[in-house]
Amino acid sequence: MDEGKHGDGDRHGGPEPAAHVHAHGPAAPVSAHLRKVIAAVLIPFAVAVVVGLAVLWPGGVPAHPRTGVGFDQQIQHGRVTKVQELPCSAVNPADQGTCQQDTVEVTTGPDKGRAFTIVVHPSEPRHYGVGEQVVLTYAPDAPPDLQYSVVDVDRNLPMGVLAGVFAVAVVAVGRWRGLAALVALAISFAVLSLFILPAILRGSDPLLVAIVGASAIMLIALYLCHGLSARTSVAVLGTLVSLVLIGVLSLVFAGWAHLTGNTSEETGLVHDLYPGIQIRGLLLAGFVIGSLGVLFDVTVTQTSAIWELHAADPGMGARKLYRTGMRIGRDHIASTVNTLVLAYAGAALPLLLLFSIAHRDVFAVATSELVAEEIARTLVGSIGLVASVPVTTALAALIAAADHPAAGASRHGRHRHA
Repeated sequence: MDEGKHGDGDRHGGPEPAAHVHAHGPAAPVSAHLRKVIAAVLIPFAVAVVVGLAVLWPGGVPAHPRTGVGFDQQIQHGRVTKVQELPCSAVNPADQGTCQQDTVEVTTGPDKGRAFTIVVHPSEPRHYGVGEQVVLTYAPDAPPDLQYSVVDVDRNLPMGVLAGVFAVAVVAVGRWRGLAALVALAISFAVLSLFILPAILRGSDPLLVAIVGASAIMLIALYLCHGLSARTSVAVLGTLVSLVLIGVLSLVFAGWAHLTGNTSEETGLVHDLYPGIQIRGLLLAGFVIGSLGVLFDVTVTQTSAIWELHAADPGMGARKLYRTGMRIGRDHIASTVNTLVLAYAGAALPLLLLFSIAHRDVFAVATSELVAEEIARTLVGSIGLVASVPVTTALAALIAAADHPAAGASRHGRHRHA
């Protein structure tokens, strides 16, 4: 290779090409041969992902055959214009206490300006104030006095402001890289809402859909945020290996532990509306998708660490790069595994409190299906996360060290130019 010839010329005191005399940058790019090797692996994989998207593309969310369960109602918005108290017995003679009667004005849709009243019982968790924006359901086929009902508070403004603050913070600190991350985030949501969810609802294998969708998100997000380079390609390969491992482990242990995935009212309702959905496959798909974001963090960090180590000392061999990179990786593993476990504990705190109140044995709680599903999801994701560190570090060390002659020539060229 040309890079090797240049490096030998430099070591033997021979003439140095002008391109190397004026070389700048933290590290030389990988050789053409290594680029071909990486491309030979990733291009077929990318083609397979595109084919999978085309074959499994759902073409929209399918309509469910059942109506009257609340999902055929339209969403409108309204505003509370008047609040007054009245005895609950005026609404239901059997009730006691003071209720709240709210007058709500419809602010969107064909009945904009129309007003209706609702009665809020003191035992209900949500009470509204004058001027509060609310979300309404509209059932056009219901009797006129039952067409509208209040279902929630309208949070569009505060959530929109929070999202705006997040976007400004990301761009302010990350600059163009931060902007690319926001675009990648939008694309990830698009893949989730336009491909993964509708394809599952149409009866496609949820695990296969999740793997194809997660692979598409991985390729788009990593290359968009970190550029089309060997460094990014190594992170992609490390993430891919870990995703395959997570898929295999989830399949094996979900079957061995007899995890059905049918442990919540939401899951039962989805299966009731779309009987063709594989509920257990839905559980496995959650294992894969839930692990993807953390894998990005680990594989990119490990790859960047190896590249920076090689840039600081281009003479480091693959073995030394691997050992040094693993020291960084072990610290990353320790912190990230705790993050996964504590994140689940925080999300499931009400459930854990219920088990504590019931004085259930810790082992019995952990092996109940409701909790075991979440534990399995956390542990399978953590195993994939742990495995991604040595896999990605080894790949990065091999590829970075393979270009030692070119990197060494570039370093000497920089020194001579200085």
